[in-house]
Amino acid sequence: MSIEEELLYLIGATEEDYNAGDYIFRENGSPQFYFQIITGEVKLNTYNSEGKEFIQNILTCQNAIAESMLFTDEPYPMNAIAMSRCTIIKVKKSSMLAFLAQNPEIYYNICKSLAERLNHKFALMQKISSPKAEERLKEVIEQLKKEQHHDPEPYTFEVPLTRQQLAALTGLCLETTIRTIKKMERAKILCIKNRKIMI
Repeated sequence: MSIEEELLYLIGATEEDYNAGDYIFRENGSPQFYFQIITGEVKLNTYNSEGKEFIQNILTCQNAIAESMLFTDEPYPMNAIAMSRCTIIKVKKSSMLAFLAQNPEIYYNICKSLAERLNHKFALMQKISSPKAEERLKEVIEQLKKEQHHDPEPYTFEVPLTRQQLAALTGLCLETTIRTIKKMERAKILCIKNRKIMI
């Protein structure tokens, strides 16, 4: 869900540029802003005690970043890190909450968007908890296709993630991810063209 940029500027939004690898916010930080991506890609991630990365989501142009955190006094449970050069709109939390109180239809749309994402997360968690690597990868890849591509024909969507990112999204190690993708290609679930995964 995104809010029209013009409306955000009217309530005091500013723009900030980030380079790949820059933190927009860190785990355990206090949510002080509403963030919305203008250009670039951002990943939400955590690291376990051994330093292994788990990617919770990858967000692109027009996506809000962790807007649900505006409605709680809890710290961020994850990091937001720029994956490419990004321009991001920032609005102070107090300004954003006042704006939403005066615009119940936008407030409702945010709630609806959050509910849809929560529903998706529950479905994804069920698949990702599967011991079968193929089920985990298939769910993540098919969900990406549903969200970003509207042609149901096979092999029409190029997965915009690296094998390492797919591993981090599914909790698999890189070697297992690579092996499973090859197995899925042999089963014609996906195909590889110029090292890119097509589904």
